[in-house]
Amino acid sequence: MLEKFRRLFKKVEQNETDDRYVFVSEDVINEELKRRIVELERLGEEWSIFLQKKYAKKFENQSKQHLRIWVCRDIDGEEREGLTSEQCLEKEYRSQIVMDYDGPKVDDDFYAYYIPLWYYFGGSFKGSGTLYDLSKNNLESEIEDVLKILLKD
Repeated sequence: MLEKFRRLFKKVEQNETDDRYVFVSEDVINEELKRRIVELERLGEEWSIFLQKKYAKKFENQSKQHLRIWVCRDIDGEEREGLTSEQCLEKEYRSQIVMDYDGPKVDDDFYAYYIPLWYYFGGSFKGSGTLYDLSKNNLESEIEDVLKILLKD
């Protein structure tokens, strides 16, 4: 129980000052940034497939069936069929690595856990975004660390 509160506090604290991300201003939102986002999401998909295979049995052994890890994309909170990273420069586009399974979860979130990759937010004329910084962070290790925590719960 104490571990659940620690994780919840860590999650809230992480969202307030998260150095895993870089702020992207409107003036650098261009085709080069788009290539970086597409590559980030591609790597996220590869690591998701690899780690899902690696951890599926471990989760099943703990009655946490059907482990799923994937890159989830939405625009303004709406998951659209056929949405790809090619639309990443549309305002309100968001991508994240999502981890989920069937079975009891730690809190009442829709998914067991998620790691934001890219979010492009903005008003009518100007926009900005936050991007997971691969130059300072290891996304594969972060996903694996989360999976290990989920196994402990």
